[in-house]
Amino acid sequence: MKEQLVSAIHLQEVELEYVNENATPEEPKERKTYSVEEAVETIGFGWFHVLLFIIMGSANIIEAMEIMLLAVLSPEIRCEWHLQDWQVALVSTMVFLGFMVCGAFSGYIADRYGRWKVVFGGFVWSAYFSLLTSFSPSYGWFIFLRSMVGCGIAGASQGYILKTEFIPAKYRAYLLPLASIFWMAGSMLIIILGMTVVPVLGWRWMIRLSVLPSLILIVLFQFIPESARFNVSAGNVAGAVATLQRIAKMNRSSLPEGDLAEPVLNDRGSFYVLVSSTFRRTSVLMWYSWFVASFAYYGSVLSSSELLEKNLLCIRDPDPEHHVKHVLEGARCYCIPFGMADYQTLLISCLGEVALIPLNIALLNVVGRKYSLVILQLSSGVFFMLVNICSTMFGFTVLLFLIRSLVSMNFSVVYLYTAEVYPTAVRSIGLGVCTSFSRIGGMIAPFIAQVLMSRSVLLALLPFSISCFLCAGGALLLPIETRGRALLQSS
Repeated sequence: MKEQLVSAIHLQEVELEYVNENATPEEPKERKTYSVEEAVETIGFGWFHVLLFIIMGSANIIEAMEIMLLAVLSPEIRCEWHLQDWQVALVSTMVFLGFMVCGAFSGYIADRYGRWKVVFGGFVWSAYFSLLTSFSPSYGWFIFLRSMVGCGIAGASQGYILKTEFIPAKYRAYLLPLASIFWMAGSMLIIILGMTVVPVLGWRWMIRLSVLPSLILIVLFQFIPESARFNVSAGNVAGAVATLQRIAKMNRSSLPEGDLAEPVLNDRGSFYVLVSSTFRRTSVLMWYSWFVASFAYYGSVLSSSELLEKNLLCIRDPDPEHHVKHVLEGARCYCIPFGMADYQTLLISCLGEVALIPLNIALLNVVGRKYSLVILQLSSGVFFMLVNICSTMFGFTVLLFLIRSLVSMNFSVVYLYTAEVYPTAVRSIGLGVCTSFSRIGGMIAPFIAQVLMSRSVLLALLPFSISCFLCAGGALLLPIETRGRALLQSS
Protein backbone atom coordinates (compact mmCIF):
# COMPACT_ATOMS: atom_id res chain seq x y z
CA MET A 1 0.00 0.00 0.00
CA LYS A 2 2.83 2.35 0.93
CA GLU A 3 4.68 1.43 -2.25
CA GLN A 4 1.61 2.28 -4.38
CA LEU A 5 1.21 5.67 -2.64
CA VAL A 6 4.88 6.57 -3.18
CA SER A 7 4.63 5.59 -6.85
CA ALA A 8 1.54 7.75 -7.34
CA ILE A 9 3.21 10.76 -5.74
CA HIS A 10 6.32 10.21 -7.86
CA LEU A 11 4.20 9.97 -11.02
CA GLN A 12 2.42 13.25 -10.16
CA GLU A 13 5.75 15.05 -9.66
CA VAL A 14 7.01 13.79 -13.02
CA GLU A 15 3.82 15.05 -14.74
CA LEU A 16 4.15 18.50 -13.11
CA GLU A 17 7.77 18.78 -14.23
CA TYR A 18 6.75 17.88 -17.77
CA VAL A 19 4.01 20.49 -17.80
CA ASN A 20 6.36 23.17 -16.42
CA GLU A 21 9.03 22.35 -18.97
CA ASN A 22 6.62 22.59 -21.90
CA ALA A 23 4.56 25.56 -20.69
CA THR A 24 4.91 28.78 -22.74
CA PRO A 25 6.64 31.43 -20.60
CA GLU A 26 4.58 34.58 -19.98
CA GLU A 27 5.87 37.59 -21.88
CA PRO A 28 6.56 40.65 -19.69
CA LYS A 29 3.93 43.35 -20.22
CA GLU A 30 5.13 46.44 -22.10
CA ARG A 31 4.94 49.58 -19.94
CA LYS A 32 2.78 52.33 -21.38
CA THR A 33 4.36 55.62 -22.42
CA TYR A 34 3.05 59.07 -23.34
CA SER A 35 4.37 62.27 -24.96
CA VAL A 36 4.33 65.85 -23.65
CA GLU A 37 1.64 66.69 -26.21
CA GLU A 38 -0.57 63.88 -24.86
CA ALA A 39 0.08 65.01 -21.29
CA VAL A 40 -0.82 68.65 -22.07
CA GLU A 41 -4.04 67.57 -23.80
CA THR A 42 -4.96 65.14 -21.00
CA ILE A 43 -4.39 67.69 -18.24
CA GLY A 44 -6.53 70.21 -20.13
CA PHE A 45 -7.22 73.84 -19.28
CA GLY A 46 -7.31 74.98 -15.65
CA TRP A 47 -6.00 77.32 -12.96
CA PHE A 48 -2.40 76.96 -14.06
CA HIS A 49 -3.29 78.38 -17.47
CA VAL A 50 -5.14 81.29 -15.85
CA LEU A 51 -1.98 82.11 -13.87
CA LEU A 52 0.15 81.63 -17.00
CA PHE A 53 -2.15 83.90 -19.03
CA ILE A 54 -2.01 86.71 -16.45
CA ILE A 55 1.74 86.64 -15.75
CA MET A 56 2.91 86.09 -19.33
CA GLY A 57 0.28 88.54 -20.56
CA SER A 58 1.80 91.11 -18.23
CA ALA A 59 5.02 90.73 -20.22
CA ASN A 60 3.09 92.21 -23.16
CA ILE A 61 2.31 95.24 -20.98
CA ILE A 62 6.04 95.84 -20.49
CA GLU A 63 6.85 95.44 -24.19
CA ALA A 64 3.97 97.72 -25.25
CA MET A 65 5.05 100.41 -22.79
CA GLU A 66 8.62 100.39 -24.10
CA ILE A 67 7.47 100.63 -27.74
CA MET A 68 4.68 103.20 -27.25
CA LEU A 69 7.05 105.28 -25.14
CA LEU A 70 8.73 106.33 -28.39
CA ALA A 71 5.53 107.79 -29.81
CA VAL A 72 4.79 109.73 -26.61
CA LEU A 73 8.34 111.05 -26.19
CA SER A 74 8.87 112.23 -29.78
CA PRO A 75 7.70 115.85 -29.22
CA GLU A 76 9.59 116.10 -25.91
CA ILE A 77 13.04 114.97 -27.06
CA ARG A 78 12.64 116.87 -30.35
CA CYS A 79 12.61 120.14 -28.42
CA GLU A 80 15.02 119.23 -25.62
CA TRP A 81 17.85 118.36 -28.00
CA HIS A 82 16.65 120.40 -31.03
CA LEU A 83 16.29 117.32 -33.23
CA GLN A 84 15.41 117.08 -36.89
CA ASP A 85 12.97 114.55 -38.28
CA TRP A 86 15.58 111.94 -39.15
CA GLN A 87 17.07 112.14 -35.65
CA VAL A 88 13.68 111.52 -34.05
CA ALA A 89 13.13 108.58 -36.41
CA LEU A 90 16.58 107.19 -35.52
CA VAL A 91 15.48 106.72 -31.89
CA SER A 92 12.86 104.13 -32.92
CA THR A 93 15.26 102.59 -35.42
CA MET A 94 17.94 102.03 -32.76
CA VAL A 95 15.44 100.26 -30.50
CA PHE A 96 14.49 97.91 -33.33
CA LEU A 97 18.16 97.46 -34.24
CA GLY A 98 18.82 96.15 -30.74
CA PHE A 99 15.79 93.89 -31.06
CA MET A 100 16.92 92.60 -34.46
CA VAL A 101 20.49 91.83 -33.37
CA CYS A 102 19.39 90.02 -30.21
CA GLY A 103 16.25 88.39 -31.64
CA ALA A 104 17.82 85.42 -33.44
CA PHE A 105 20.54 85.06 -30.78
CA SER A 106 18.00 84.89 -27.94
CA GLY A 107 16.02 82.30 -29.93
CA TYR A 108 19.13 80.14 -30.32
CA ILE A 109 19.93 80.39 -26.59
CA ALA A 110 16.30 79.56 -25.69
CA ASP A 111 16.37 76.40 -27.84
CA ARG A 112 19.74 75.30 -26.48
CA TYR A 113 19.53 76.25 -22.81
CA GLY A 114 15.88 76.91 -21.99
CA ARG A 115 13.07 79.42 -22.53
CA TRP A 116 12.76 80.51 -18.89
CA LYS A 117 16.34 81.75 -18.52
CA VAL A 118 16.13 83.88 -21.69
CA VAL A 119 12.77 85.44 -20.80
CA PHE A 120 13.80 86.25 -17.24
CA GLY A 121 17.12 87.69 -18.41
CA GLY A 122 15.27 89.81 -20.97
CA PHE A 123 13.02 91.30 -18.27
CA VAL A 124 15.96 92.25 -16.05
CA TRP A 125 18.05 93.61 -18.95
CA SER A 126 15.29 95.81 -20.42
CA ALA A 127 14.26 97.20 -17.01
CA TYR A 128 17.85 98.10 -16.12
CA PHE A 129 18.64 99.92 -19.37
CA SER A 130 15.24 101.59 -19.50
CA LEU A 131 15.95 103.10 -16.09
CA LEU A 132 19.36 104.27 -17.28
CA THR A 133 17.67 105.97 -20.25
CA SER A 134 16.02 108.45 -17.90
CA PHE A 135 19.49 109.73 -16.93
CA SER A 136 20.70 110.24 -20.52
CA PRO A 137 22.89 113.36 -20.65
CA SER A 138 22.73 113.64 -24.45
CA TYR A 139 20.94 112.42 -27.57
CA GLY A 140 23.78 109.97 -28.34
CA TRP A 141 23.49 108.29 -24.95
CA PHE A 142 19.70 108.22 -25.29
CA ILE A 143 19.67 106.23 -28.56
CA PHE A 144 22.43 103.88 -27.34
CA LEU A 145 20.55 103.02 -24.15
CA ARG A 146 17.26 102.59 -26.03
CA SER A 147 18.98 100.09 -28.36
CA MET A 148 20.02 98.12 -25.25
CA VAL A 149 16.37 98.16 -24.13
CA GLY A 150 15.41 96.71 -27.52
CA CYS A 151 17.89 93.87 -26.98
CA GLY A 152 16.23 93.02 -23.65
CA ILE A 153 12.76 93.07 -25.17
CA ALA A 154 13.97 90.55 -27.77
CA GLY A 155 14.73 88.08 -24.98
CA ALA A 156 11.47 88.77 -23.16
CA SER A 157 9.49 88.13 -26.37
CA GLN A 158 10.44 84.43 -26.11
CA GLY A 159 7.77 84.33 -23.42
CA TYR A 160 5.28 83.78 -26.23
CA ILE A 161 6.89 80.39 -26.97
CA LEU A 162 6.96 79.47 -23.28
CA LYS A 163 3.27 80.29 -23.03
CA THR A 164 2.27 78.51 -26.24
CA GLU A 165 3.98 75.25 -25.28
CA PHE A 166 1.78 74.89 -22.18
CA ILE A 167 -1.60 75.56 -23.83
CA PRO A 168 -3.78 72.69 -25.21
CA ALA A 169 -4.36 72.86 -28.99
CA LYS A 170 -8.05 73.78 -28.96
CA TYR A 171 -7.47 76.75 -26.63
CA ARG A 172 -4.55 78.36 -28.48
CA ALA A 173 -6.72 80.22 -31.00
CA TYR A 174 -8.69 81.73 -28.10
CA LEU A 175 -6.09 82.53 -25.45
CA LEU A 176 -3.24 83.82 -27.59
CA PRO A 177 -5.27 86.52 -29.43
CA LEU A 178 -6.72 87.59 -26.05
CA ALA A 179 -3.19 88.57 -25.02
CA SER A 180 -3.80 91.73 -27.08
CA ILE A 181 -5.71 93.00 -24.04
CA PHE A 182 -2.42 93.26 -22.15
CA TRP A 183 -0.71 95.01 -25.06
CA MET A 184 -3.54 97.55 -25.12
CA ALA A 185 -3.22 98.01 -21.35
CA GLY A 186 0.50 98.74 -21.70
CA SER A 187 -0.09 101.21 -24.54
CA MET A 188 -2.78 103.04 -22.59
CA LEU A 189 -0.71 103.07 -19.41
CA ILE A 190 2.23 104.83 -21.07
CA ILE A 191 -0.12 107.36 -22.72
CA ILE A 192 -1.77 108.07 -19.35
CA LEU A 193 1.68 108.54 -17.82
CA GLY A 194 2.43 110.99 -20.65
CA MET A 195 -0.76 112.92 -19.93
CA THR A 196 -0.22 113.15 -16.18
CA VAL A 197 3.54 112.99 -15.51
CA VAL A 198 5.21 114.75 -18.45
CA PRO A 199 3.50 118.16 -17.99
CA VAL A 200 4.37 118.16 -14.26
CA LEU A 201 7.63 116.23 -13.77
CA GLY A 202 8.97 115.85 -17.30
CA TRP A 203 9.71 112.88 -19.55
CA ARG A 204 12.57 111.52 -17.43
CA TRP A 205 10.28 110.79 -14.50
CA MET A 206 7.77 109.22 -16.87
CA ILE A 207 10.43 106.67 -17.89
CA ARG A 208 11.38 105.99 -14.27
CA LEU A 209 7.78 105.30 -13.30
CA SER A 210 7.30 103.10 -16.37
CA VAL A 211 9.98 100.71 -15.02
CA LEU A 212 7.91 99.80 -11.94
CA PRO A 213 5.71 97.20 -13.73
CA SER A 214 8.90 95.44 -14.91
CA LEU A 215 10.11 95.06 -11.33
CA ILE A 216 6.78 93.55 -10.28
CA LEU A 217 6.85 91.14 -13.22
CA ILE A 218 10.37 89.94 -12.36
CA VAL A 219 8.99 88.76 -9.00
CA LEU A 220 5.83 87.17 -10.45
CA PHE A 221 7.77 85.31 -13.13
CA GLN A 222 9.22 83.02 -10.44
CA PHE A 223 5.86 81.20 -10.44
CA ILE A 224 6.24 80.12 -14.10
CA PRO A 225 8.17 76.84 -14.69
CA GLU A 226 10.49 75.94 -17.55
CA SER A 227 8.77 74.50 -20.62
CA ALA A 228 8.17 70.74 -20.29
CA ARG A 229 8.60 70.41 -24.05
CA PHE A 230 12.06 71.96 -23.84
CA ASN A 231 13.06 69.84 -20.84
CA VAL A 232 12.15 66.57 -22.52
CA SER A 233 13.86 67.60 -25.78
CA ALA A 234 17.04 68.31 -23.77
CA GLY A 235 16.87 64.94 -22.00
CA ASN A 236 15.66 66.30 -18.65
CA VAL A 237 12.68 63.92 -18.40
CA ALA A 238 12.51 64.17 -14.60
CA GLY A 239 12.19 67.97 -14.82
CA ALA A 240 9.47 67.68 -17.46
CA VAL A 241 7.51 65.17 -15.37
CA ALA A 242 7.79 67.39 -12.27
CA THR A 243 6.45 70.35 -14.22
CA LEU A 244 3.57 68.34 -15.69
CA GLN A 245 2.67 66.93 -12.26
CA ARG A 246 2.61 70.45 -10.84
CA ILE A 247 0.28 71.62 -13.62
CA ALA A 248 -1.96 68.57 -13.20
CA LYS A 249 -2.22 69.24 -9.45
CA MET A 250 -3.15 72.91 -10.01
CA ASN A 251 -5.72 71.93 -12.64
CA ARG A 252 -7.08 69.08 -10.44
CA SER A 253 -6.33 66.63 -13.18
CA SER A 254 -3.89 63.75 -13.73
CA LEU A 255 -1.21 62.65 -16.15
CA PRO A 256 -1.76 59.85 -18.67
CA GLU A 257 -0.97 56.33 -17.48
CA GLY A 258 2.63 55.20 -17.97
CA ASP A 259 5.99 56.96 -18.35
CA LEU A 260 6.95 60.12 -20.24
CA ALA A 261 9.13 59.03 -23.14
CA GLU A 262 10.38 61.14 -26.05
CA PRO A 263 13.71 61.16 -27.87
CA VAL A 264 16.42 63.69 -27.04
CA LEU A 265 16.72 66.26 -29.86
CA ASN A 266 20.31 67.02 -30.79
CA ASP A 267 19.52 69.59 -33.49
CA ARG A 268 18.02 72.09 -31.04
CA GLY A 269 18.50 75.69 -32.15
CA SER A 270 19.74 74.74 -35.65
CA PHE A 271 19.16 77.49 -38.21
CA TYR A 272 19.64 74.95 -41.01
CA VAL A 273 16.35 73.26 -40.09
CA LEU A 274 14.55 76.54 -40.87
CA VAL A 275 15.96 76.60 -44.42
CA SER A 276 15.72 72.84 -45.04
CA SER A 277 13.41 71.54 -47.77
CA THR A 278 10.72 70.93 -45.15
CA PHE A 279 10.47 74.55 -43.98
CA ARG A 280 12.23 76.67 -46.62
CA ARG A 281 9.14 78.13 -48.30
CA THR A 282 7.36 78.58 -44.97
CA SER A 283 10.36 80.38 -43.46
CA VAL A 284 10.86 82.79 -46.36
CA LEU A 285 7.17 83.71 -46.51
CA MET A 286 6.97 84.10 -42.73
CA TRP A 287 10.04 86.33 -42.66
CA TYR A 288 8.34 88.68 -45.10
CA SER A 289 5.02 88.43 -43.21
CA TRP A 290 6.76 89.41 -39.99
CA PHE A 291 8.52 92.28 -41.76
CA VAL A 292 5.17 93.61 -42.96
CA ALA A 293 3.43 93.00 -39.63
CA SER A 294 5.97 95.19 -37.84
CA PHE A 295 6.26 97.71 -40.67
CA ALA A 296 2.49 98.23 -40.76
CA TYR A 297 1.95 98.17 -36.99
CA TYR A 298 4.64 100.67 -36.03
CA GLY A 299 3.85 102.64 -39.16
CA SER A 300 0.30 103.08 -37.88
CA VAL A 301 1.47 104.01 -34.36
CA LEU A 302 4.14 106.51 -35.43
CA SER A 303 2.05 107.94 -38.29
CA SER A 304 -0.80 108.75 -35.94
CA SER A 305 1.48 110.60 -33.50
CA GLU A 306 3.21 112.43 -36.38
CA LEU A 307 -0.07 113.47 -38.01
CA LEU A 308 -1.32 114.78 -34.68
CA GLU A 309 1.92 116.50 -33.65
CA LYS A 310 2.38 118.32 -36.96
CA ASN A 311 -1.30 118.79 -37.75
CA LEU A 312 -0.96 117.20 -41.19
CA LEU A 313 -4.50 115.81 -41.28
CA CYS A 314 -6.99 116.90 -43.90
CA ILE A 315 -9.73 117.92 -41.45
CA ARG A 316 -13.02 119.46 -42.59
CA ASP A 317 -13.97 120.74 -39.10
CA PRO A 318 -10.65 121.89 -37.57
CA ASP A 319 -10.40 123.58 -34.20
CA PRO A 320 -8.01 126.53 -33.78
CA GLU A 321 -5.06 124.23 -32.96
CA HIS A 322 -5.32 122.57 -36.36
CA HIS A 323 -4.69 125.84 -38.16
CA VAL A 324 -1.13 125.77 -36.84
CA LYS A 325 1.26 124.40 -39.47
CA HIS A 326 4.95 123.80 -39.12
CA VAL A 327 7.32 125.55 -41.48
CA LEU A 328 10.23 123.14 -41.61
CA GLU A 329 12.59 125.18 -43.79
CA GLY A 330 15.06 127.10 -41.66
CA ALA A 331 13.53 125.97 -38.38
CA ARG A 332 15.96 124.64 -35.80
CA CYS A 333 13.26 123.32 -33.50
CA TYR A 334 9.74 122.75 -34.72
CA CYS A 335 7.62 121.06 -32.11
CA ILE A 336 4.29 121.44 -30.45
CA PRO A 337 3.83 119.19 -27.39
CA PHE A 338 0.83 116.89 -27.40
CA GLY A 339 -2.31 118.52 -26.11
CA MET A 340 -5.01 116.74 -24.11
CA ALA A 341 -7.06 116.14 -27.30
CA ASP A 342 -4.05 114.45 -28.94
CA TYR A 343 -3.56 112.12 -25.97
CA GLN A 344 -7.27 111.28 -26.03
CA THR A 345 -7.07 110.38 -29.73
CA LEU A 346 -4.11 108.09 -29.03
CA LEU A 347 -6.00 106.47 -26.16
CA ILE A 348 -9.04 105.80 -28.32
CA SER A 349 -6.87 104.32 -31.05
CA CYS A 350 -5.33 101.96 -28.46
CA LEU A 351 -8.78 100.49 -27.85
CA GLY A 352 -8.57 99.25 -31.42
CA GLU A 353 -6.04 96.67 -30.16
CA VAL A 354 -8.85 94.67 -28.56
CA ALA A 355 -12.06 95.86 -30.21
CA LEU A 356 -12.02 93.18 -32.91
CA ILE A 357 -10.63 90.28 -30.84
CA PRO A 358 -13.93 88.32 -31.21
CA LEU A 359 -13.62 88.70 -35.00
CA ASN A 360 -9.97 87.60 -34.83
CA ILE A 361 -10.86 84.47 -32.83
CA ALA A 362 -13.70 83.66 -35.23
CA LEU A 363 -11.41 84.00 -38.26
CA LEU A 364 -8.72 81.79 -36.73
CA ASN A 365 -11.19 79.03 -35.90
CA VAL A 366 -13.34 79.23 -39.04
CA VAL A 367 -11.02 80.04 -41.96
CA GLY A 368 -7.71 79.08 -40.33
CA ARG A 369 -4.42 80.89 -39.88
CA LYS A 370 -3.46 81.32 -43.55
CA TYR A 371 -6.66 82.90 -44.77
CA SER A 372 -6.96 85.05 -41.64
CA LEU A 373 -3.61 86.55 -42.61
CA VAL A 374 -4.81 87.17 -46.17
CA ILE A 375 -8.04 88.89 -45.06
CA LEU A 376 -6.33 91.08 -42.46
CA GLN A 377 -3.52 92.22 -44.77
CA LEU A 378 -5.89 93.13 -47.59
CA SER A 379 -8.09 95.11 -45.20
CA SER A 380 -5.07 96.91 -43.70
CA GLY A 381 -3.86 97.96 -47.14
CA VAL A 382 -7.24 99.48 -47.98
CA PHE A 383 -7.59 101.39 -44.70
CA PHE A 384 -4.08 102.87 -44.90
CA MET A 385 -5.07 104.55 -48.18
CA LEU A 386 -8.35 105.85 -46.72
CA VAL A 387 -6.35 108.11 -44.34
CA ASN A 388 -5.65 110.33 -47.37
CA ILE A 389 -9.35 111.21 -47.71
CA CYS A 390 -10.46 114.46 -46.06
CA SER A 391 -12.69 113.77 -43.08
CA THR A 392 -13.83 115.13 -39.75
CA MET A 393 -11.70 114.66 -36.64
CA PHE A 394 -14.18 112.03 -35.46
CA GLY A 395 -13.88 110.23 -38.79
CA PHE A 396 -10.10 110.20 -38.56
CA THR A 397 -10.26 108.84 -34.99
CA VAL A 398 -12.53 105.99 -36.13
CA LEU A 399 -10.26 105.23 -39.10
CA LEU A 400 -7.17 105.19 -36.88
CA PHE A 401 -9.05 102.93 -34.48
CA LEU A 402 -9.81 100.41 -37.26
CA ILE A 403 -6.26 100.45 -38.62
CA ARG A 404 -4.85 99.72 -35.17
CA SER A 405 -7.35 96.86 -34.83
CA LEU A 406 -6.36 95.26 -38.13
CA VAL A 407 -2.57 95.55 -37.76
CA SER A 408 -2.79 94.30 -34.17
CA MET A 409 -4.86 91.29 -35.27
CA ASN A 410 -2.33 90.62 -38.01
CA PHE A 411 0.49 90.55 -35.46
CA SER A 412 -1.39 88.04 -33.29
CA VAL A 413 -1.91 85.74 -36.30
CA VAL A 414 1.76 85.67 -37.35
CA TYR A 415 2.81 85.04 -33.75
CA LEU A 416 0.37 82.12 -33.45
CA TYR A 417 1.22 80.60 -36.83
CA THR A 418 4.98 80.78 -36.20
CA ALA A 419 4.70 79.13 -32.78
CA GLU A 420 2.57 76.33 -34.25
CA VAL A 421 4.36 75.63 -37.53
CA TYR A 422 7.91 75.03 -36.19
CA PRO A 423 8.83 71.98 -34.04
CA THR A 424 10.06 72.26 -30.45
CA ALA A 425 13.70 71.77 -31.50
CA VAL A 426 13.71 75.05 -33.47
CA ARG A 427 10.58 76.83 -32.24
CA SER A 428 12.43 79.54 -30.34
CA ILE A 429 15.05 80.25 -32.98
CA GLY A 430 12.26 80.18 -35.59
CA LEU A 431 10.42 82.89 -33.68
CA GLY A 432 13.70 84.71 -32.97
CA VAL A 433 14.68 84.94 -36.65
CA CYS A 434 11.14 86.02 -37.56
CA THR A 435 11.19 88.79 -34.95
CA SER A 436 14.56 89.93 -36.27
CA PHE A 437 13.02 90.36 -39.73
CA SER A 438 10.08 92.14 -38.17
CA ARG A 439 12.41 94.67 -36.56
CA ILE A 440 13.85 95.50 -39.96
CA GLY A 441 10.32 96.64 -40.77
CA GLY A 442 10.26 98.52 -37.46
CA MET A 443 13.57 100.20 -38.31
CA ILE A 444 12.32 101.43 -41.69
CA ALA A 445 8.85 102.52 -40.49
CA PRO A 446 10.02 105.63 -38.58
CA PHE A 447 11.74 107.09 -41.64
CA ILE A 448 8.55 106.64 -43.65
CA ALA A 449 6.11 107.71 -40.92
CA GLN A 450 8.18 110.50 -39.36
CA VAL A 451 10.41 111.84 -42.15
CA LEU A 452 8.54 111.28 -45.43
CA MET A 453 5.23 112.17 -43.76
CA SER A 454 6.34 115.81 -43.51
CA ARG A 455 6.78 115.92 -47.30
CA SER A 456 3.69 114.03 -48.41
CA VAL A 457 1.02 112.10 -46.47
CA LEU A 458 0.11 110.11 -49.60
CA LEU A 459 3.69 109.06 -50.36
CA ALA A 460 4.24 108.14 -46.72
CA LEU A 461 1.17 105.88 -46.47
CA LEU A 462 1.57 104.24 -49.89
CA PRO A 463 4.49 101.92 -48.87
CA PHE A 464 2.46 100.60 -45.93
CA SER A 465 -0.50 99.86 -48.17
CA ILE A 466 1.50 98.18 -50.95
CA SER A 467 3.47 95.99 -48.53
CA CYS A 468 0.21 94.76 -46.99
CA PHE A 469 -1.20 93.79 -50.41
CA LEU A 470 2.00 91.90 -51.31
CA CYS A 471 1.97 90.10 -47.96
CA ALA A 472 -1.62 88.95 -48.56
CA GLY A 473 -0.50 87.35 -51.84
CA GLY A 474 2.45 85.66 -50.12
CA ALA A 475 0.23 84.23 -47.37
CA LEU A 476 -1.77 82.34 -50.00
CA LEU A 477 1.43 80.41 -50.87
CA LEU A 478 2.06 79.13 -47.33
CA PRO A 479 2.21 75.30 -47.62
CA ILE A 480 1.01 74.44 -44.09
CA GLU A 481 -2.23 75.21 -42.27
CA THR A 482 -1.77 74.79 -38.50
CA ARG A 483 -5.37 75.05 -37.30
CA GLY A 484 -6.09 72.14 -34.94
CA ARG A 485 -2.62 70.63 -35.43
CA ALA A 486 -0.55 69.32 -32.52
CA LEU A 487 2.75 71.03 -31.76
CA LEU A 488 5.56 68.97 -33.29
CA GLN A 489 8.63 67.95 -31.30
CA SER A 490 11.01 67.49 -34.25
CA SER A 491 11.05 68.07 -37.99
